[in-house]
Amino acid sequence: MRAFVIIGPRRAEVQDVAEPVAGPGQVVVDVERAGVCGTDVEFFTGEMSYLHDGQAEYPIRIGHEWSGVVRDAGPGVDPGWVGRRVTGDTMLGCGGCGRCTSGRQHLCAARHEIGIRHGWPGALAERLLVPVGALHALPPSVDPTLGALVEPGGNALRAVRGAALRPGERLLVLGPGTIGLLVAQIAAAQGAEVHLLGVTPASLGFARGLGCGAVWTAETLPSLRWDAVVDASNAATSPAAALELVEPGRRVVYIGLSGTPSLLDSRTLALKDVTAVGVLSASGGLAGTVELYASGAVDPRPLVAATIGLSEAAAALSGDRPAGWGAAPKVHIDPSIA
Repeated sequence: MRAFVIIGPRRAEVQDVAEPVAGPGQVVVDVERAGVCGTDVEFFTGEMSYLHDGQAEYPIRIGHEWSGVVRDAGPGVDPGWVGRRVTGDTMLGCGGCGRCTSGRQHLCAARHEIGIRHGWPGALAERLLVPVGALHALPPSVDPTLGALVEPGGNALRAVRGAALRPGERLLVLGPGTIGLLVAQIAAAQGAEVHLLGVTPASLGFARGLGCGAVWTAETLPSLRWDAVVDASNAATSPAAALELVEPGRRVVYIGLSGTPSLLDSRTLALKDVTAVGVLSASGGLAGTVELYASGAVDPRPLVAATIGLSEAAAALSGDRPAGWGAAPKVHIDPSIA
């Protein structure tokens, strides 16, 4: 089958690779869509930290945001899965450690991460091997594009849950990228008053076009009570800014990652009696996101700028964005495109 393979920093190619074979408890999925995100870009550029601490190495096959159709089921798998449209969890725990047995498999020290950690091949390929326990069935109303947006949506849903807002309370989201916009959409659907803080006119204009009316820069941000702040940016200064902005006694959620260490004053955290929440992965948020998409309460499809083939993935990862794509932040791959 054809798969996109990164063989070194800024070096990638579409290769013919061996077909995956479903072992016990596993399925093979025909990939319909796969999204690329900031983590994938870091693997392409060589900046991803896992490449430097031994958790990943080249060559690597990326892709952890996906949807598809189950093609084959291995021994011990209910054959009723074959032919079903699915998406799945990225985080594959060992299943036996204390973290896994307590529902925290996404934090398992021995976990694989599809397309990211310890060599599990990703979804930028015609087919994908997945443990059946990681699957989430997709209803007919969740099309392939929405299906490939479940994983980032699960991250955003967990961030909104972490903010612990009541209807009518005010949320400030730092960073109008894919995750920030999904946080804004989900929080608004749950009754929050949502504000977005960004930098570039293009991203802020796109957010307004998406229906986010309260969009600000650092210079225009009004002095309001922020009942929660979600940092979905990649700026090293944002975590401290989020802590300064949030109402005392409330919550800051950290889901964005900067390329360099972020510093904040823990005295401020304590003296404001703020709860800081970190979010790693969509695990725990996938089923809820499927329900939100299926109901129509949240429709993130406008976030996808373009759907391209495997042969165009390297250009997209290098930042090549034709003018016709507009300012939407997400790119999808359809492996069936030649």
